Amino acid sequence: MPRASDEASTLRVENLDVTYGRAVSALRSVSLDVPPGSVVTLLGANGAGKTTLLRAVSGTLRLHRGAVTAGAVRYGDTVLDGQDPVAAVRAGVVQVPEGRRVFAGLTVDENLRSGGLGLGRRTPERIREGRDRVFALFPRLAERTKQQAGLLSGGEQQMLAIGRALMAAPGLLLLDEPSLGLAPQMVERIAEVVREINAQGTSVLLVEQNAGMALALADHAYVLEVGEVRLSGPAGELARTDAVRRLYLGETGETGETGETPETDGAAPGGAERGAA
Repeated sequence: MPRASDEASTLRVENLDVTYGRAVSALRSVSLDVPPGSVVTLLGANGAGKTTLLRAVSGTLRLHRGAVTAGAVRYGDTVLDGQDPVAAVRAGVVQVPEGRRVFAGLTVDENLRSGGLGLGRRTPERIREGRDRVFALFPRLAERTKQQAGLLSGGEQQMLAIGRALMAAPGLLLLDEPSLGLAPQMVERIAEVVREINAQGTSVLLVEQNAGMALALADHAYVLEVGEVRLSGPAGELARTDAVRRLYLGETGETGETGETPETDGAAPGGAERGAA
């Protein structure tokens, strides 16, 4: 289960700027909050900066030649910007990257055990508790503990990637495109798992190309466009705006049907709507 200290923590990203190779600007003045126990989703086209934001939070940005050049990332009392992935995991923040990057040559059980590395001394009891939690969420993995991860189906590998992250007992789970490339039935199962993980007390920051699913899961949503926050608000309200319905839900809603546009973070009235459209 998540550590009590993590359950009381909020992720705060404040006026974040990120560049790659000291030249390519990927994020500009991005701010967002993930309150304890919430699900927050990031929407945006490819290249909008969603994965970059997750990397900045999880400490993996430098592995991709990126750097935070302004702003701050804090999880509770812990400053995360400039830290490495081990520091983020120890603080209670764990990322599941896009692409189901499991250790193909290791067994399911070995992959799960690797999820607790870097956390210091872990008792057999804590490891067993973590595995029991994962197997309760993903019974199929319990049937394949000795199987090599590379021989699992795509859906099973995604289960394993999420399960491995949960072995670190995160207070905040970062999910990058968890449903990408999966069959519809497996997409539904992943959505159920996100709900279950959140109900157990873990906050979730979700990047998901299936905008309908993401908005249905989330409490709050942010829309990124070319590295900037263009829209933000309660997920249910954002899903009813014309811009989101047209660009991310494939609908053609009539202008004015949804009422007011949710407020944006630090943007002048009307500016966010023009940017998102």
